[in-house]
Amino acid sequence: MRWTLKPKPDSEKIKALQKALNVDEVVATLLIQRGIENYEDAKSFFRPSFEHLHDPFLMKDMDKAVERIQKALSVGENILVYGDYDVDGTTSVALMSSYLKTKQQNIATYIPDRYDEGYGISYKGIDFAHDNDFSLIIALDCGVKAIDKVVYAKERGIDFIICDHHRPSDSLPDAVAVLDPKREDCKYPYKELCGCGVGFKLIQALAQKERKTVEDLIEYLDLVATAIGADIVPITGENRVLAYFGLQVINTRPRTGFQAILKEVKKDELTITDVVFIIAPRINAAGRMKHGNHAVTLLTETDINFAAECAMDIEQFNKDRKEADRRITQEALQQIEDNKEQDRFTTVVYDENWHKGVIGIVASRLTETYYRPTLVFTNSGNMLAASARSVKGFDVYNALEDCSEYIEQFGGHKYAAGLTLKKENYIGFKKKFEEVVKTTIEEHLLIPELKINLEIELDQIDNKLLRIVNQFAPFGPGNMTPVFMTKNLQDSGYSKIVGEDKSHLRVTVTQNGINNITGIGFGMAEKFHLISDKKPFMAAYTIDENIWNGVTSVQMKLKDIKA
Repeated sequence: MRWTLKPKPDSEKIKALQKALNVDEVVATLLIQRGIENYEDAKSFFRPSFEHLHDPFLMKDMDKAVERIQKALSVGENILVYGDYDVDGTTSVALMSSYLKTKQQNIATYIPDRYDEGYGISYKGIDFAHDNDFSLIIALDCGVKAIDKVVYAKERGIDFIICDHHRPSDSLPDAVAVLDPKREDCKYPYKELCGCGVGFKLIQALAQKERKTVEDLIEYLDLVATAIGADIVPITGENRVLAYFGLQVINTRPRTGFQAILKEVKKDELTITDVVFIIAPRINAAGRMKHGNHAVTLLTETDINFAAECAMDIEQFNKDRKEADRRITQEALQQIEDNKEQDRFTTVVYDENWHKGVIGIVASRLTETYYRPTLVFTNSGNMLAASARSVKGFDVYNALEDCSEYIEQFGGHKYAAGLTLKKENYIGFKKKFEEVVKTTIEEHLLIPELKINLEIELDQIDNKLLRIVNQFAPFGPGNMTPVFMTKNLQDSGYSKIVGEDKSHLRVTVTQNGINNITGIGFGMAEKFHLISDKKPFMAAYTIDENIWNGVTSVQMKLKDIKA
């Protein structure tokens, strides 16, 4: 890893904030690095409030969307709530459908089959709506590029309202309303909402028309927080407020489906990280291994016994997903080795038998291993489908645009995308993608970067610092857990390799012969030689709580160590 120490803010600013908040230099520095420079900023940061949410009617087309839904509800039209099969999509569908069902019962849901229909709005889904007399489709987490599909629906007398957060093309679908903060003509102040976040703004607008407030919608925020965590959107601005209150709902009064998922989880309080690693993979596993409908059923179920049965099915899907993920990752790594492609600027692999539902996870694993823009392909009908993942600082979406001559369809974000192409175009695409990345990527981006907030001494670490840092949560993009660096450390003689497979490093370190502190480095056993025999070293780490034999202490969670 290349360590990058963030610039230290202006000393006068630090002193001013120290005085205003009565905090030490470390805390003031961390806050200023997050753009918090005065008492009012700090108050908003440490005490998120619904008052910090924007008026939903600032979003382009919101008035049109609300008017059309109100009309549909007033005359009892059949409404189909349509969403993608991932966490953001299924939580969006659960949120919108359960809210609308408090108004009327003519509401149904539709999740496309990942394998039969693929991502986004499908002709099959529109045919389903037409055959079952649905005159309005509300699409969530997809649709902003579905120009032809919306025309097809219109010809069949079906209106569309689109709630999306992906980057639109130059032209927009001819829908009744296209809600997407990333529209160039949308002046909505916060651009980083996830699909479920856009859906929440729509129900907030509907509630406002009934003279209700966000407080009346709190029960839906567990879904929004889960989508925010899973979709890796910045946890800043509105997302921070929604995630903060959503986590409170998950921890105090979670919906029945979450209760069923969390039944075996022995944690007093879940964080966004727990949501990402415990709840999200299980919701995702339904769409990956079977069908996203299973996730929507679980998320909208109110009977705890039936929810428990749904959760058991989803647990099995998740086990199957893990096994497929492990096997395909091994096969992909072997393919790279056999083809001697370790020194390329990209990773592009393909096998017709790989499970389409896990190629995105495998792409992430390969990116972790080789740290370069990665695509994993498999068969999808008579086409090839791929999931793309990128490295920090490199826009894989733009790179795919430069290869568009070989691609049938693609969409996504800067760091994650999906695409389809004809089988005969695979070799040409692979060469072009390598060429595009090789000529556009800055080489330092191919080495993982570890951003460090601040260099501190061991004697600055205490329970008070940990308590304040914990109040910076929820953590995520735009508000990452603070990373510290300390030099001139020495093993106190008690450090050792631990874990069933002996892959972790447990350290007890001192600085200048004093201030013993323990730390854990997961997967860092091979670095033990750097600290053995009392060799001086430096560490990059976060701080967290360690409870052992009933005693609570601060420990270092190692990110990396260097001689």
